[in-house]
Amino acid sequence: MDIGILVKEGPYNHQASDTAYKFAKAAMKKGHRIDAVFFYNDGVNNASKDMDPPQDDRHIGNRWVELCQKDKIPMMVCIAAAKRRGIVDDVLIDCGEITGLGNFTDIAIRNDRLMIFGD
Repeated sequence: MDIGILVKEGPYNHQASDTAYKFAKAAMKKGHRIDAVFFYNDGVNNASKDMDPPQDDRHIGNRWVELCQKDKIPMMVCIAAAKRRGIVDDVLIDCGEITGLGNFTDIAIRNDRLMIFGD
């Protein structure tokens, strides 16, 4: 099954980011394909390389980078939501790509399922 993921909540203030990441890993382990992750609303904060969690805490940004680099999953960031939050190309995680809602629509159309994480 081909799956697209939408993350609408920021890291560390809601379980959506952790749940989306764990879902992606579990789905791939079961043989499903994750087509892309799209960050929207406060979810765009997941794509900021400026996050600097304490050493004993998980680094959510690094988790998304790992999925992108190791598993070749595109990490797309909504341009409008990113601009509202001061997220520009310079602060994007490696593999992060600023894009528009048209790409999100494509993800929703071309996949068997769209999994939404966050309110």
